Amino acid sequence: MRAPETSTNSGLVRLRIPNLFSDDRRGIGTGETLSDLCTGPGKTAIVVGAGVAGMSAACALAEAGLRVQLVERRGYLGGRASSYRHPGVDEVIDNCQHVLFGCCTNLIGFYRRIGVDKKIHWTRTMTMIEPGGQRSVLGPSWLPAPLHGLPSLLTAKAFTREDKKALIHAFRALMRPVAPEPAQTLGTWLRRNGQTQGAIDRFWRLVIASALNADVDEIALPYAAKVIRELFLNSAQAGAMGMSSVPLTELYAGAEQFLRARGGDVVFNSGVESADYDEESSQWKVTTRAGTLAADYLVLALPFEAMGKLLPLMPPAEGLKELAAQIERQEHGPICSVHLWFERDITDLEHAVLLDRTIHWMYNKSRLQPGRAGEGSYLELVISASHEFAALSREEAIELALRELKEFFPAVAEAKLVKAALVKEVRATFTVPPGIDAFRPTSASPWPNCVLAGDWIATGWPSTMESAARSGHLAAEAVCAALGDGRKILNPDLKPRGLMRFLG
Repeated sequence: MRAPETSTNSGLVRLRIPNLFSDDRRGIGTGETLSDLCTGPGKTAIVVGAGVAGMSAACALAEAGLRVQLVERRGYLGGRASSYRHPGVDEVIDNCQHVLFGCCTNLIGFYRRIGVDKKIHWTRTMTMIEPGGQRSVLGPSWLPAPLHGLPSLLTAKAFTREDKKALIHAFRALMRPVAPEPAQTLGTWLRRNGQTQGAIDRFWRLVIASALNADVDEIALPYAAKVIRELFLNSAQAGAMGMSSVPLTELYAGAEQFLRARGGDVVFNSGVESADYDEESSQWKVTTRAGTLAADYLVLALPFEAMGKLLPLMPPAEGLKELAAQIERQEHGPICSVHLWFERDITDLEHAVLLDRTIHWMYNKSRLQPGRAGEGSYLELVISASHEFAALSREEAIELALRELKEFFPAVAEAKLVKAALVKEVRATFTVPPGIDAFRPTSASPWPNCVLAGDWIATGWPSTMESAARSGHLAAEAVCAALGDGRKILNPDLKPRGLMRFLG
C-alpha cells in the first residue's frame, strides 16, 4: 500500500467504540446492534483486495443482493494466484502453479458460483520420479477409505519396505484429529514415530512439507495431520488434484463478469489511501487513487503484510493494537518457479513429483493448458520452502533447474532451450509453526460494519486458496447476518467416506 497523501476526510468522524469484538463466530462485533442499523434494501459493500479471499467475499455478497465494489491496487484479479505477461519472455505465465483438491469445498463453490468450475483439470494420480527416470504412481484403488491408496503405496518403487511400513504406521496414527502440543512440530512427531529417512525425504519433506511450504521442523503437527487426512485418507474424491486449464487471471475474469452482471464494479489500480467511518450515516468512506467510494459495509481481504500497512490508514479503535500484534507474529514462506520453453516435447506427463533434488514439482503447462498447445514444450518447475534457492541469481537458478531436470527427463539433454523465466514469490504463503493459531484473528475487526478476510484469518486451514475462499465466505456470511439474512455461505467440509466415516 502507498502512504496516504491525506489521512483525514473533513466531513467524517474518527471513531472509538469500546467492546468491539463480539463472541459471534460470524465476525462483526460492535457496541451496537448492527441489524438495527443496517436492515433494508439496496445495501452496499466495499471489498478491499481482489485475491481469492476478496473475490469470494464480493461474489457471495453480490449473490445475496448487495451492490459490491471490489477494489484492487493492481490492474488484474487474483492476488498471489494470478497471471501476467512476463516482459522477459513475452509469455503469459502464472505467478506460481496453484493447485486445489477435492476437499477444497469453498474454493470449488466459488468457482461454481462464477461459472468457471469446468475450467479445472482434475487428476487422481501422482507420479513420483527418481533421478534416472524410475517412476512410481500413487493413486486410489477400489478399496474403501482409508485403504484406497494402500495398493499403490505397497507397489511404489520409490519407497523401500521399511519406508512403507513407517508410512503405514504414521497414516494409522493420523486417522483421527491430532490435539496440538506446545512446540511439537511435524519433524518431532516423525522422529518419535519411527519414520525412516527415506520416508521423511521422499514423502514428508517433499509432498507434505512442500504443500505447507515449510520444513518439517517448522510445521505444527495438526496442520500436517489435516493434510494427510484430507489428501490421502478421507476419500479418493477429497484427494483428487485440480489445476486450472487456463491462465489464472483468465480464470478469475469470471468473478468480474459475475459482479458487473449484478450491478457491482471492479475498481483496478486503486490502492487505499485512507478509510473513515461516518457515525451519523453508518457508512464507510474509502479514499483510493481512483477517488472516494462509500458503502454500508467494508470487507478488508488482504494478505497480512498488506493489512499491517493499512492499519495506520484506518480509524483509531479499541482492539487495533491487538490486531497489529497478531499481524506481527505472522511470517512468510517463499516459493520459486522456473519456467522453461523448449523447441521439442520433453515428457508426456502432465505433472510429477521430482525426488532427491532441489526442484520439487514439474507441471507440463503445454498439456495442462490446451490453449498453449503448439510446437515445443512449456514446463514449470516449482521449488517450495527453499530460502537457499530464492537467494540464487536468475542465471544460477535456471542453470541448476536445467541440470537437475536432465536427470529425470533425458530428452532435455537433446532439446534446445528457447527461453526461460524465474519467478520468486518471497511472500507466497504464511507459515504454520506450533502456536500460530493463537495469532490468527477471526473475521471480527476493531471497527463497526467491517470484517476481515484472507487466508491468514482463523479458518482452520493452512495458507491455501481454500483458506482464502473460506475466509471470504465467512466475511460475507457475517455481513448477511448483520442484515438479518441467516443464509449459510460457508460450504461444509467434504464428508469422509468408507471406513473413515467411523474414525472422525
